[in-house]
Amino acid sequence: MRTDLFDFELAADRIALRPANPRESARMLVVQGDGSYGDRTVSDLPEFLRAGDVLVVNDTKVIAAQLSGRRIGRETEPHIDATLIKRVDGSRWKALVKPAKKLSQGDIVRFGNEGRVCFLGHLDATVEHKGDSGEVTFAFVFHGPALDQAIADLGSPPLPPYIASKRAVDDQDAADYQTMFAVNEGAVAAPTAGLHFTPQLEATLKAKGVGLQRVTLHVGAGTFLPVKVDDTADHVMHSEYGIVTGETADALNATRRKGGRIVAVGTTSLRLLESATGEDGVVRSFAGETAIFITPGYRFRAVDMLMTNFHLPRSTLVMLVSAFSGTETIKHVYAHAIASGYRFYSYGDASLLFRSDSDHDRR
Repeated sequence: MRTDLFDFELAADRIALRPANPRESARMLVVQGDGSYGDRTVSDLPEFLRAGDVLVVNDTKVIAAQLSGRRIGRETEPHIDATLIKRVDGSRWKALVKPAKKLSQGDIVRFGNEGRVCFLGHLDATVEHKGDSGEVTFAFVFHGPALDQAIADLGSPPLPPYIASKRAVDDQDAADYQTMFAVNEGAVAAPTAGLHFTPQLEATLKAKGVGLQRVTLHVGAGTFLPVKVDDTADHVMHSEYGIVTGETADALNATRRKGGRIVAVGTTSLRLLESATGEDGVVRSFAGETAIFITPGYRFRAVDMLMTNFHLPRSTLVMLVSAFSGTETIKHVYAHAIASGYRFYSYGDASLLFRSDSDHDRR
């Protein structure tokens, strides 16, 4: 399938640089299974759900994955910026670095500033491997919890480049770029649909009889990137680690048996649920890597409704929502959102998608 089918023009002023306040005041474009749509707000979400439905949220927690430092041990000490993108083991991380040309295998990068509280005020890492496109593997001097604490002390929230390029990261982002469900550290990007939720909204949903289940998918930096190949068949999908417990799987299967709907909060929750569900429609426990790539033609096994933000042109996430609601429907929906002033991307507004009626027919 041609990648340019999922392209569209978006003005820079449509990119949200701060979240709505309060969070549930964000706009929400509701898209029915027949392709019709209407403008609402996130606070209206309970109106579209019924007792017995279950929301599935991603409880991953974003780490302070943005690090700044300098190369040491050679004649010059150039500044190095690094974004941790995936843990390899207790002491090693894959990272994207700038400027990559300043680093070679065996170099040492010292992160942090003298005077900061992190053991000795800094954190050293050796470039163990250097790949393409600015990716390296760092071997840090600390291991396990000690390394986690050092990263937390010295790092900052890894805001997506379309936000970070327009303003500096500040203390407010530490709270804004974290969902209320975040407990399991490991993500380097937020599961952004969850950013719209507040305790008050959760209480309203609970009072209506809508359940809530948690899964964990540690979101990687590749999630939001545009696809660079001309044909989707040539795209190599990133992998991410996820967990669906047996207890959660049993609860979701029980929901289905009783006629309730499974509502994924975010594409990360959806991708994990679809990875954990067999062709028989049964959700099973899951713990491992998933690189599922959902494009139009995919038959959904687990999810009936999807709440998600508005995504980048040519991204795997635009392809996913096109598979869920129909390619033509999403084209019309995104055109409406742009013309109507919806705010896009991580800090932007939301959409609530009912699965396409034609997809229901195929099940």
